[in-house]
Amino acid sequence: MKNNEPAVRWPAEWEPQGAVMVAWPHSGTDWAYMLADIEECYVRMVEAIARHAAVIVVAPDTSRARHMLSGVPGDILYFDTPTNDTWTRDYGPIVTCDADGKPVITDFSFNAWGGKFEASADNGVTARMVAAGLLRGEYRDENAFILEGGSIESDGRGTIMTTPDCLLTPTRNPGMDRADIERKLASTLGARHILWVEGGGIVGDDTDGHIDTLARLCPDDTIMFVGHPTSGRDTDQQAEMLDNLRSSVMNLRTPEGMPYNLLELPLPDPIYDEDGERLPATYANYLVINDAVLLPSYGQPQNDLLAERIVRVAYPHHIIERVDCRPLICQHGSLHCATMQLPKDVLPI
Repeated sequence: MKNNEPAVRWPAEWEPQGAVMVAWPHSGTDWAYMLADIEECYVRMVEAIARHAAVIVVAPDTSRARHMLSGVPGDILYFDTPTNDTWTRDYGPIVTCDADGKPVITDFSFNAWGGKFEASADNGVTARMVAAGLLRGEYRDENAFILEGGSIESDGRGTIMTTPDCLLTPTRNPGMDRADIERKLASTLGARHILWVEGGGIVGDDTDGHIDTLARLCPDDTIMFVGHPTSGRDTDQQAEMLDNLRSSVMNLRTPEGMPYNLLELPLPDPIYDEDGERLPATYANYLVINDAVLLPSYGQPQNDLLAERIVRVAYPHHIIERVDCRPLICQHGSLHCATMQLPKDVLPI
């Protein structure tokens, strides 16, 4: 899809950033049963982020976070606000820039992946951050349209990558077809070329196929996507999905009609919860932050190392840091799901 020059541009994740937003786990979230473990995971994650950018921590009461992060060097801002959960990728602000390069804080609606969970507090976080002066820039209320940050990828040049399994789900924007969605992405994110990745989501995924669990846009017209585990083919259901994903990615083309450079990440060996339910562990859920890539790891030395080496091919000049995300995956998300990057010019610091 191509349009005239858009009025807004959504920067790529590998462009300069000022801060990363996280939401601290608390007893009112689904993390209550394993709060100590997930808090330690968040300490490690914030330590890694703070080496490369400022951190914004939100929670109904940030005193616990302040205590646990008191020894972490770097700039950390705290904001008390009601939250239902910790997946800031999907309810945090998506910051574009206007034709003059000034920040536009776009606030889409979040209904917890099609109404699966309660999300009214999370859905209001961006507006409350703007009202408190924590974010600066033009505020655009797009709450009539449901869109999660994990469902979309940008190359910073007008290409948006997403999945029909997520964006066309009737529990998100009923009555809107693919053409309607494309027009909305063009007007709000400056999309001129939309890549629809087919194939479905990985087993255990609550999001109906978020793109940041499957495939990621990288510099130099490169796409990194998940493939089969190194230990062999996965279950029949998962194997078919991964084969379909590979075929779909191979058929994608740049705006100039050229194939993308492709890098295939291993899928971690299966991880299960205490009830035997498979968890959606994926190395595609990494975070690019200034001079670093924070890569989720899952206690699988061979797979973790292979994923690191493949990510390094796409980001040869970045520091690659692993963050153990085994606690995060217990609630069906990982590192990228739990973070949202923000550009410097939108911050008060």
